[in-house]
Amino acid sequence: MLSEKRMRKIIAVVGDIMIDRYVTGRVDRISPEAPVPVLLHSHDRTVAGGAANVAVNILALGCDVWLVGAIGNDKDADDLKNILAEKGISTTLLVTDSSRPTISKTRVVSGRQQFFRIDREFSGRLSPEVEEAVITAARTAIAEAEVVVLSDYAKGVFSDHVLKQVIGSAKSAGKLVLVDPKRRTLEAYRGADIIKPNTLELSAATGMPCSSDAEIEAAAEALVGQFDGALLVTRAESGMSLVRRGLPTKHIKSAVLEVADVSGAGDTALAALAVSIADGFTIDDAAVMSNVAAGVAVSKLGTAIVSRSELNAAIARVSSADHHPGSLAVKSAAAELAATWRRMGKRVVFTNGCFDLVHAGHIELLSFAAREGDRLIVGLNSDASVRKLKGPTRPIQAESDRARIVGALRAVDLVVLFDDATPLSLIEAISPDVLVKGADYTEEQVVGGDLVKARGGRIALFPLIEGHSSTKIVERLRS
Repeated sequence: MLSEKRMRKIIAVVGDIMIDRYVTGRVDRISPEAPVPVLLHSHDRTVAGGAANVAVNILALGCDVWLVGAIGNDKDADDLKNILAEKGISTTLLVTDSSRPTISKTRVVSGRQQFFRIDREFSGRLSPEVEEAVITAARTAIAEAEVVVLSDYAKGVFSDHVLKQVIGSAKSAGKLVLVDPKRRTLEAYRGADIIKPNTLELSAATGMPCSSDAEIEAAAEALVGQFDGALLVTRAESGMSLVRRGLPTKHIKSAVLEVADVSGAGDTALAALAVSIADGFTIDDAAVMSNVAAGVAVSKLGTAIVSRSELNAAIARVSSADHHPGSLAVKSAAAELAATWRRMGKRVVFTNGCFDLVHAGHIELLSFAAREGDRLIVGLNSDASVRKLKGPTRPIQAESDRARIVGALRAVDLVVLFDDATPLSLIEAISPDVLVKGADYTEEQVVGGDLVKARGGRIALFPLIEGHSSTKIVERLRS
């Protein structure tokens, strides 16, 4: 999830810019003139659409944005500029083309029902002069940006020439390129890092069905000749699928709670993907956040804006659905949950031990560890691991009992068993922000400390409490 405390990154958005208008009212009768409903008008609403909606969502999610595209010299252009200015988005890189109208979509709506849509557009190719102006503006934006987003609605901005020049400029500048495609085939986007087709677009590009997980994977494999980057396939109620060459496909379940309107959901998903990557998240994590953001967007009526706080709340809701504090998890599940917590801006703390006979020293250690961050994961030596360390007479309590006792403590959020003598592989998988160990170790001696530090984390050493030891308790009991 997106952190509040960071410098705002900049994202360049290039694409087909639109304005979306909503004419809203109540329908309670049929016209006597024709078999059509009569709308009793109540209000109008105007919002940014297309690439402009991507830009507005990027701003709402916490990044700054440069928006590039072509608009007309008309009232729709003036209204759109005012909307963008009110949001804090510069219009200096918008290219005016007096020969064509600003693209607009007017939807007539009653309640949750859209009756029809009126489109005003000319989707032919831009003139050579306007194309060059768009390319120049795009290069200006790319120079300032961390990530470059291409929002292609097939409305004329992206000719082969413009795509080649913009993608080439971005790659020459070392910038990551994301594309929301609209072409029947995807060769023109070659050079981009990630494209985000929906299932219909993927099916059209390959001539293959794209309903099931297996069909998505087969179609993606067939695209090798067209595009060799990563694919994030949006699948409506089936969620998303992240496909990368040489890696297992990741199928992400839908996070939709209720569908009110799908307008602009793809723009929101694209914006969340771009912001997450700009913020330094992996593509895997960014895809999950994109999926959750799309779920929030479709729960709203009309072209929607999803804020950072809404996305954070939605991710928290999704991540907590299957987790109970202190529960026992396998390593892979713990790694996934730790990644989710980090997306929520939470600091993940890890410590480990046998915890054979829990005593006051253990309680102080776990309380100390919990205060070092927001979520505490405890690595618990399995019975086999304890025997390797302490001999055949240990542990006194079975691993299932020890896990239940440790997990019941207020400070602990998750317990994970490990069989090795050290928790190194567990630390590698979880990638904690803070690693806690007793002060009888130095930082250089802490297993996994170098990994945590290399990833920007830190080590916290807990001051030992004299007189507390499970081994000494066992010895006293035996004597």
